Amino acid sequence: MTLLPMPSTAAAFQYFLTTPLDSLLAPSQSLSAEQKLLALFQRCAAEVPAYRQFLQAKHMDAVQINSYADFQQLPLINKANYMQAYPLPARCFGGSLSGADRVAVSSGSTGVPTFWPRSVEYELDMAVRFEQVFKDSFQADKRSTLAVVCFALGNWVGGLFTTSCCWHLARKGYPLLVATPGNNKAEVFRVVRELAPHFEQTVLLGYPPFVKDVIDAGAAEGIDWAKFKPKLVFAGEVFSEEWRSLLYERIGSESVGFDSASLYGTADGGVLGNETPLSIAIRRWLAQRPEAARRLFGEARLPTLVQYDPHSRFFEVHEGTLVVSGENSVPLLRYHIADKGGVLSYAQIWDFLRQHGVRSVEDLGLDSGFQARDLPFVYVFGRADFTVSYYGANVYPENVTVGLEQPEIMAWVTGKFVLQTQENVEGDQYLHIAVELLPGVVPEPEMAPMIAASIRAQLLRLNSEFAHYTPVERQLPMVTLHAFADPEYFPTGVKHRYTRR
Repeated sequence: MTLLPMPSTAAAFQYFLTTPLDSLLAPSQSLSAEQKLLALFQRCAAEVPAYRQFLQAKHMDAVQINSYADFQQLPLINKANYMQAYPLPARCFGGSLSGADRVAVSSGSTGVPTFWPRSVEYELDMAVRFEQVFKDSFQADKRSTLAVVCFALGNWVGGLFTTSCCWHLARKGYPLLVATPGNNKAEVFRVVRELAPHFEQTVLLGYPPFVKDVIDAGAAEGIDWAKFKPKLVFAGEVFSEEWRSLLYERIGSESVGFDSASLYGTADGGVLGNETPLSIAIRRWLAQRPEAARRLFGEARLPTLVQYDPHSRFFEVHEGTLVVSGENSVPLLRYHIADKGGVLSYAQIWDFLRQHGVRSVEDLGLDSGFQARDLPFVYVFGRADFTVSYYGANVYPENVTVGLEQPEIMAWVTGKFVLQTQENVEGDQYLHIAVELLPGVVPEPEMAPMIAASIRAQLLRLNSEFAHYTPVERQLPMVTLHAFADPEYFPTGVKHRYTRR
C-alpha cells in the first residue's frame, strides 16, 4: 500500500487556494475513502510511535490489515486508553510536535485540559466545511460579507479556529472581512454598528444560545438586524427547528435553509460535518413528522443532521455511538468520540424520504433548480456520556458534585441531583439543577441561592470551558429543591441518572 504523502505548507495552501469547491468535494478517482483510510492506517503504524505501541499492546499486526474489513477489526481508541496513556509527542507523526504550528485545548471532567496540536495543512481541510457554508448557503463568493466571530477567543478551539478558517476563505478570494469580538456582546454590537452597513450581508458565528442573546439584546439596543441581511453559523449545541424559526423571525430571514448552518465539530477532530440547505430542509420536514423522525433516527428527539466528506472525516457507528477517523497532527484512527448518533448514505436518506412521499427537493421546500451535493449524512444527538452542553461548554456532573459537597451544603442534601439545560418562554437557555434534600429537611428560602452560588463557584474553578464560554449573566444555575425520593427526579428502586435531556 502506498503511504499518503505529507504535503508542504506551501503546496497545501496552493491547492486550497486554486481548487474550486466543486473539485475539492469531488470523489477521488484514484483513491476511495476506504483506500485512503487504509493508507492513513499504514502511515500511522509506521510513523506514530504511540499508535505503534498501542497496536503491539493489543497484539495487532499492521501487516495483516489489508482491507476495509480488516480495518473494522482494529480496536477503538479513546481519551482513556490512548490520549491519556501516551505522551503527546508520541501521538504525533514522527513522534514530535515539530510538524504542528498551533494548538487547541479542551477541558476534561476535572478541568484538566487536553491539548490538541494541529497544523495549517489539516486546518485547510477543515476550511472546506466553512467554504461549503459560505458558498453554498450564503453565496459569500458573490456578496461582500462581514463575518463576526462570537465564539470565545483563546486556546479553546471555537474562536481562533473559526477565525483562521474564515481568513483562509478571504485569502482564496471571497469578499470577506473577519471581525473577532469574541463572546463580548458590547464588542459585537460595536462591530455591527460600525462595519455592517458597508457590507451586503453579516454573518454571526457562535454558540446557539449566545447568538440568540446577541440578537435579542441587540434588538433591545436598537439594532435593526434585518437591515444587515444576517446569516448565522452555529456549533456545539443541538437545537430545535422551532428555535431556528424563532431566530429566523427575529432577523427578518426570507430564505429558510440558506440563512443559517450548524457545524458539527470537536477539539480533537476539527469540523467533522456541516449543515447544508438540503440537510436543514430534511430536518425541518422531519420536525413536522415526529413518527417519521423516530423511524429514521430511532428516538423521539430530533438530532443535528449534517453532511460530511468521507475523504476528510470517516465515520463508523459502534453500539449507537460515533467513531471517527481522520488525518490530524494527532491522527485519529477509529477514535470513539462518545457522541450518540448514526450514519446514513445519500441514497439511504432519499430512499427513506421517497417511502414517505417525498419525490423531489421541491417537496422539501427547496427550489426545483437546487443542486444537492451527493455526500453522506451523520446525525448527532449529543454526548453519550453524561455531560450536558451549555453555551458550547461541556458541563460535567462531577463539577456539580463538588459544589454540593461543601460543608455548609452537605447538611441539607443527599448529593443526588439532575442536571439539564432548559429554555424559558423567550427561548433563552438556562442551566437547571434539581437537588434532592435529606430526609426530614424542609427547604428554606436561603438554601437554593446558596447551593446555586456554590455550584457556580465550582464550575468556574474546575471547568475552563464553562468559565470562558458562558456569559457571566448566564452562569448562575437555577436550583430547585426536591424532597427525598421525589418520584419525578429521584424515584426509588432504579439507577439514578445525573443528567436529563
